[in-house]
Amino acid sequence: MRITSLGPTCLMLLLTVALAPAARADHTGDTSGTPDLVVDQKLLQNHWIVRDEDFAADDCAAVEGGISAGTHRVLRFSVSTPNIGTGDLALGDPNVHVANNDGLYEFAQCHKHFHFRHYAKYELIDPVTGKTWRTAKRGFCMIDVAPAPQLSDQPPKSWTYRICGRVGIPGNQGISAGWADEYYEFLQGQMFVLDGGDNQDPVPPGPYIIRITVNPPFLSNGTPQDPCLFQDSRGFCHQLPELNYDNNVAESFINIPDHPGRSGVGPGVNDKAPNDSDIHDDNGEPID
Repeated sequence: MRITSLGPTCLMLLLTVALAPAARADHTGDTSGTPDLVVDQKLLQNHWIVRDEDFAADDCAAVEGGISAGTHRVLRFSVSTPNIGTGDLALGDPNVHVANNDGLYEFAQCHKHFHFRHYAKYELIDPVTGKTWRTAKRGFCMIDVAPAPQLSDQPPKSWTYRICGRVGIPGNQGISAGWADEYYEFLQGQMFVLDGGDNQDPVPPGPYIIRITVNPPFLSNGTPQDPCLFQDSRGFCHQLPELNYDNNVAESFINIPDHPGRSGVGPGVNDKAPNDSDIHDDNGEPID
């Protein structure tokens, strides 16, 4: 496969000028530095649950996961991706990216809005055999959800990016330095289907590893729809610029029980679903 690359200075100008935020913001975005995304390992370790759930045939989680209507055993988990870099990750309006056909976003038919491509990869791994299962989650709306002072050297400031956008409705996506995007375990797609789905084998009870990779590496075919905007030291492509591509992975060791029931088993069993406003952007649109 052909891999193409542009110089880092040129690409930073591309993201900070051509793709600058178009919607309202609470503070002026800082694009003078470079973002650096990580995965909050502590949050991942402390917020997962295995339980039996009911799914309707038209649930996006069922449609994207390739599962039938009815009861399924799932492993749910929360993911937080703080930006610990020296500047904001500023992407702006997904409509502009789609109009430019730059390969950053795609339309999610079930959700009826744009999802960012190649933002994060979810894997469930058998530590003995190395067998890997992946979620069916297709993409993300990337916004400032929570400050992350415990993981960032950046001084606290107010948020900038909190509008996902929809078709024809401008958005303002990104993650401010010192802030994190968060996907609660209660959101659609934040799960592995343990009894089979998406043409994957069932997951037997036992010990496993949840591995989350933000801004994951991939190989590009060199087309405008699959661009290689940034390369790491190993020659792999990434869609987002970062100070460090070697800190993008976090893992959590878990144990999948045999009979979790509907109440569930795991450290997230007592987690409460967030308020409705916490899982919608500032225009009231869902961020799933």
